[in-house]
Amino acid sequence: MIYYRMHLGYRVIKMPKIGLEVHVHLNSLKTKLFCSCPTDYVGKEPNTVVCPVCLGLPGAIPVLNEEALKKAIMVAIALNCEIAPYLIFSRKHYFYPDMAKNYQISQYDGPGSMAIAKAGYLNIGNKKVRIRRINIEEDPAKSVYPSGSMLTSKYTLLDYNRSGIGLLEIVTEPDIEQPKEAREFLNKLRSILEHLDVCNCEIEGSMRADVNISVEGGERVEVKNVGSIRDVEDAIKYEVARQKAAIAQGLKVTRETRHWDAERKVTVPIRLKESEEDYRYFPDPDLPPYQITEDYIRKVKESMPELPDARMKRIVEMYGITEYDAEVLVSDKALADLFERTAKLYNNYKKLVNVIINDYLRWINDKNLRISDSKATPEALAELMNMMDKGIISIKILKEVLPQIILEGKNPREIIEKEKLNVISDKDYLEKIIDEVLEEDKDAALAAKKDPKVINYLVGKVMKKTRGKADPYLTNQLLKEKLQNI
Repeated sequence: MIYYRMHLGYRVIKMPKIGLEVHVHLNSLKTKLFCSCPTDYVGKEPNTVVCPVCLGLPGAIPVLNEEALKKAIMVAIALNCEIAPYLIFSRKHYFYPDMAKNYQISQYDGPGSMAIAKAGYLNIGNKKVRIRRINIEEDPAKSVYPSGSMLTSKYTLLDYNRSGIGLLEIVTEPDIEQPKEAREFLNKLRSILEHLDVCNCEIEGSMRADVNISVEGGERVEVKNVGSIRDVEDAIKYEVARQKAAIAQGLKVTRETRHWDAERKVTVPIRLKESEEDYRYFPDPDLPPYQITEDYIRKVKESMPELPDARMKRIVEMYGITEYDAEVLVSDKALADLFERTAKLYNNYKKLVNVIINDYLRWINDKNLRISDSKATPEALAELMNMMDKGIISIKILKEVLPQIILEGKNPREIIEKEKLNVISDKDYLEKIIDEVLEEDKDAALAAKKDPKVINYLVGKVMKKTRGKADPYLTNQLLKEKLQNI
């Protein structure tokens, strides 16, 4: 809460209440949730990865993919949840065209039913975000808007390839108060999901969120199907500002469902918000309750891989890097994997993590790439680092070569030899360049005799003349010798 002073005392300004419903594709599974159709549907012709079950045809009987249960329990354990003694599926009825049978097989935390897990939490920094429940459910079809967006397209097409893909719905309590907290929560959740091999979150649409937002004086508003972590943060910023502005003008913020327009960065109304009663939940008669024993939970827990928090602690102790650097690495499993595989080949770990975070990762982000888009191998990175240590290249040359390794997977030694990027350590040649620099900037040369810091400026001039190829250590030594004779 925030307090500000008034003439008669202090008034409490309540922060927004924000809850997330995160929908996570179980795309690490080989088949869909209730049928044998493969989960590898991305890029396939529309409506070709389908069968009578995921099309909801009459008489088709669903059969549970048991690996989905194992994945769900792993996530429940990682999020400190209480796990239900039975797996019970319910039918959630709604009449939208993206679900052919007019109901979704999901879970309901109510009379005669229960969610797979509940009452958990995830810590982000010093804040605890409570997890209300985790559900296993099937994904509906994908709506395609051929002539624009949901708002502008004249008609909608449906691709049922996605229909029936296993989902985890992870619902938080409204403990989030700021957009950045939502981003931090989702980033940490994403890292957990990737470390557990539950979801490849780099696949488009594999991790989506419904965002519930309310501010003091207004009703709760739900923003549906926000497709990226950045958009979740932006949607919250916009919606909080919109609701506060409406209330300040004396307008009523009603309970409704809105759509996030990622292009215009605004939310727009879709419909009035449904209540749970509108969905008419009841247990699915085709899927009888499945007992979850303590022995089964124990076996799942024993099979779980290392989680991000434990990995971060181990990386700090094992490689002697800072907690901040370890946190950045572990935030993306692929990045942490790259570091650890490269560290087996190159043991100056602090120098390695500096290059990966400040150069490699920054270049990936600037070009809007995913880690999986990179063609840089641990062997190539280790060779590049070793060449720098041996004085064959400078850090400047390393930064120039790195993009070619990332984009094209080229061998660093071949790049350096072909483009003649080796460090210049020829003493006679460097002395000639230094003489030119001192002649061109006599004032700086005289100033350097009084202030050693100016030598760095002169070294920079030499580096510029040699396109960054001059050996910086040798250049510095030769400059000091020359300056003594001036």
